[in-house]
Amino acid sequence: MPDSAGPPVPEPSGPTRRDFTRSTTREPHAPRGRELLRKHPAIRGLAGRNPWSALLVLLLVGVQTGAAWLLREESIWLILLAAFCCGAFVSHTLWVLIHECAHNLVFRGGVWNRALAILANLPHLLPSAVSFQKYHLKHHAFQGVYELDADIPGVWEARLVGRTAIGKALWLFLFPVFQVTRPARLKEIRLFDGWVAVNIAAQLAYDALVFFLLGPKALLFLGASFFFSVGLHPLGARWIQEHYLVHGSQETTSYYGFLNVLALNVGYHNEHHDFPSVPWNRLPAVKREVPEVYDALFSHRSWTRLLFRFLFDPSLSLWSRVVRAERGGVSVAAPVAMEELREAS
Repeated sequence: MPDSAGPPVPEPSGPTRRDFTRSTTREPHAPRGRELLRKHPAIRGLAGRNPWSALLVLLLVGVQTGAAWLLREESIWLILLAAFCCGAFVSHTLWVLIHECAHNLVFRGGVWNRALAILANLPHLLPSAVSFQKYHLKHHAFQGVYELDADIPGVWEARLVGRTAIGKALWLFLFPVFQVTRPARLKEIRLFDGWVAVNIAAQLAYDALVFFLLGPKALLFLGASFFFSVGLHPLGARWIQEHYLVHGSQETTSYYGFLNVLALNVGYHNEHHDFPSVPWNRLPAVKREVPEVYDALFSHRSWTRLLFRFLFDPSLSLWSRVVRAERGGVSVAAPVAMEELREAS
């Protein structure tokens, strides 16, 4: 069901509410995925790996680094324009490929996937590929569990940003900064290990080479491309599209617009969560296999439209998320976190 169709569904939280929407059930994707596999066993054949993604990583790292070289002596305004209009899309696609590596969907071995993710991470300037895998796999297993899912905004974060357009715009503009603050509340995740150290060392070496060989304006282009790719940009609306409650109580939403071509089908988010072992190039085939399921769900056709709706609709905010306190029937609610939520209400 596209974003322009279907009967209106009341929002689960009003514009003055200061709390997440609570669920007493587990995340919806594992049960639905098992049921779909039972009814449509052909979906199993879509799982696997796509080693061609490695060539894409090599190509895009070269393209982004080459663009930084070409722009190394241009005006700051031209660099920022190029980053917004072009560099952000390359940076975002590299993020999608890091995501593929996090699920081991490129190579069979985890070592090669992590190494490729570190390579794809280089033009982003900040070492985050290995840490992303740690947090992202928890997000899949425990979607909405405040103490385990780094995709859920912090209580203080939602309170600080509020419901104004300027607050939400600043939040998107500084999205990577807010992301860095979330691991402090998470449980069961080891923040530092040998692979994190390798990620940091490789990133520092790349950043130093760019600075000394290409100059500070090359670094500006790469950094601006990274911030636009995940922030105040139509691409940044992806973070709202995936799990924010923009249509009733549906907590995961797909995007089927034309930018999926550049974003390697990352918009097929319900399909991905239901079947995380399916690589990016086969996600549309999942939808084609069971259209009666995915066509019946609300979906988006425009990230740009969603971006403006999020900014200017006071009923949408960082509180527009589902939070649960169970993991397969076992409560993981932390007293401190629950107390934070009560104080915010």
